[in-house]
Amino acid sequence: MDYREAGVDIEEGYRAVERYRELAGGTMGALGNAVLNGIGSFAGMMSLKEIIEGMDEPVLVSGTDGVGTKLDLAFKMKKYDTVGIDCVAMCVNDILCHGARPLFFLDYLACGKLSADTAAALVRGVAAGCREAGCVLLGGETAEMPGFYDEGKYDIAGFAAGIVDRRRIVSGVREGDALIGVASSGAHSNGFSLIRRALPDLNEDFGGMPLGFALLEPTRIYVKPVLALLKEIPVHGLAHITGGGFYENIPRMFQGAEHSGPAGSPRPSGLGALIKDGSWTIPPIFDRVAAGIAGLKERGAAAQEAGRELLKAEGALRTLMFNTFNMGIGFVLALDPEYLHAAVEYLDGRGYPARQIGTVISSEDGKVRFE
Repeated sequence: MDYREAGVDIEEGYRAVERYRELAGGTMGALGNAVLNGIGSFAGMMSLKEIIEGMDEPVLVSGTDGVGTKLDLAFKMKKYDTVGIDCVAMCVNDILCHGARPLFFLDYLACGKLSADTAAALVRGVAAGCREAGCVLLGGETAEMPGFYDEGKYDIAGFAAGIVDRRRIVSGVREGDALIGVASSGAHSNGFSLIRRALPDLNEDFGGMPLGFALLEPTRIYVKPVLALLKEIPVHGLAHITGGGFYENIPRMFQGAEHSGPAGSPRPSGLGALIKDGSWTIPPIFDRVAAGIAGLKERGAAAQEAGRELLKAEGALRTLMFNTFNMGIGFVLALDPEYLHAAVEYLDGRGYPARQIGTVISSEDGKVRFE
């Protein structure tokens, strides 16, 4: 018995790596001169000399995440390129919350039986996400594990590292700050274990396309417009609206360095968020999800309309949705109201629809409330 008979095709792995090398090369951009080696080495190397110029105290910021059960939709719809973008977005949007510029990304791909074509489609999405975030695809790992993963199934996760000058770490939300919400591109990469149960028919019509394709819309990457905004306007807090929705993620921006106790342990900030209900339009995909969660039999446009009415009338359903999904707001900024209109115009002008969605308030429990 050899490795191939055990289920691992080394030659297919070599073919996949050649595809990765080409895709990674397309992500070098402005950081290419800092990359010291290429795909295929034991580790990726990047020089900091070219990057830290002008920084008094460079701080490395890292994040890791995966795509979760959204991958199941990609397998069923046989569309693999968008979930690679999701993987990058989930990592770089997180490190952006501290004002960090992403430098490089590493991906981890695991499967039962490797197809170089499928793997390359997944990594093509990773490379596209890296280009959008302005970071380099520096390396990764492909693991073929027959008998552990079902044939045809893949898992993908990633790791990103960024850098920020310590004096420019975004921190210091204060009472009275305006909260700006920046539009999401859909459900992003959270809540899909619930979505898959609520919406089993991925071929249902959704605005002229199969519902499954609408759900595979990749996570929006906020890096470039937000980093550019930080150079123009003082921002006190940033939040990426991921799993846990509004209720979990908005309060995370209140726990900055000034609200840390010994060894960085968090302590109550005394701040909360008051969100203005109806200050933005919830996208139709969430109306459809709400109808599915409620078990309604309607399909298509009728289901969207029914879900929209349910979200208005059923408080418990609305709370569940806002505690699970981004509900159309993928990123939130906290800043002095003096800069509100300038920040909204700046983001709108770069194709990232934004509006005020609420205010930071004094709060003993630190919770998010709606009015």
